[in-house]
Amino acid sequence: MTLAELAVTVTLLGALGLVASRFGLSAIPAYLLAGLLLGPNEPTQLSLIKESEVTDFVADLGVVFLLLFLGLEFSVGRLMRSGRHIGVGGAVDLVVNAVVGLAVGLAAFGPSMAALLLAAGIYVSSSAIIVKGLIDFRRLADDEVALILGILVFEDLVIAFVLAFGAGGGEDTTETLVLLLKAITFIVLSLAASHWLARPIEQVLDRLQTEFFLLATVAFVIGMAALAEEFGLSAAIGALMAGVVLSDTSAREEIEERFFSFRDLFGALFFFVFGLSIDLGAIDRTWWLLLLAVPLTVVGKIVGGLLAGIAGGFTRRQSFNAGVALVAHGEFTIILAQLAADNDVINASDKSDLVAFSGLYVLVTATIGIVLMKESKVLARRLFPPPRLVSEP
Repeated sequence: MTLAELAVTVTLLGALGLVASRFGLSAIPAYLLAGLLLGPNEPTQLSLIKESEVTDFVADLGVVFLLLFLGLEFSVGRLMRSGRHIGVGGAVDLVVNAVVGLAVGLAAFGPSMAALLLAAGIYVSSSAIIVKGLIDFRRLADDEVALILGILVFEDLVIAFVLAFGAGGGEDTTETLVLLLKAITFIVLSLAASHWLARPIEQVLDRLQTEFFLLATVAFVIGMAALAEEFGLSAAIGALMAGVVLSDTSAREEIEERFFSFRDLFGALFFFVFGLSIDLGAIDRTWWLLLLAVPLTVVGKIVGGLLAGIAGGFTRRQSFNAGVALVAHGEFTIILAQLAADNDVINASDKSDLVAFSGLYVLVTATIGIVLMKESKVLARRLFPPPRLVSEP
């Protein structure tokens, strides 16, 4: 990627992202669309940029910053405060939507690692899109937001384990179990570090000037990602757990403030680079999968949210609103597809189909999810009208 190509890319990302925001939509589908249009695959009319070591490096940085910010939201205290909603809501959502995802995955690829990663991609909602939607539509004060955030936390914890071995698991049962044990060990040690090392890390960061504060933070996050790779895990889980460790320090707010622009820039480039790998030529093999997965996703998320809300003591309207809010899929679905593309156990044809499906699936579900979230209260009133008083004769 040359400087001229980078200039064109960033300009297009900004323009498409602005158009998406004007319509009240997430920018993630716009970034994917930009990669699809400028990439080397079909359609080729605007092909300008090919995947290279530079684009791969930019994408890796995008994953690191996206997962860092997600990890910063995972303080142990927050998990304890949201325990009820995380446990009940997350369990119901897992039962309903993991089953939906697994059914679609098995229909597409049979019993395989590709099916497992596809199932996980269908199961997990987009924390980034959903939280932004709650902010944009002024829903943060709604009672059911606690349930929505609890389910998102549960999903992210489940996906953390999938991320940990998704890039290398599946070759045989023994190796997969060993990798899973490594993942559990890495996560447990990171949680322990967030409790026991938060104070020493905080003292070090507080004494540093701005320049060295930034360097030290980047070194820590990249180091955790590299350490995860040394364990044979995904760099994504390393960045996620780095955020978890930093979440209980007093430097958390400063990290969020100073690295916010890095997250948005490299996150946009990550989705763009993924879009480069989407080949619409594979649509003739995956169209049926989209027609199957999208309706099941919408129904599964709404039903799961409805059941979880009722189990948690919410009204049917509040529960419906929670389920609708969970329809949008985004960053984790793309990251899982990227892991699948790097997994040597999955054959080339399945990789191509999975990448093409995931990109188009996110484009569709993110758009539908935001539109439904915007109109969910109107839909809830129509579906669940207040009971009418029976007039006396």
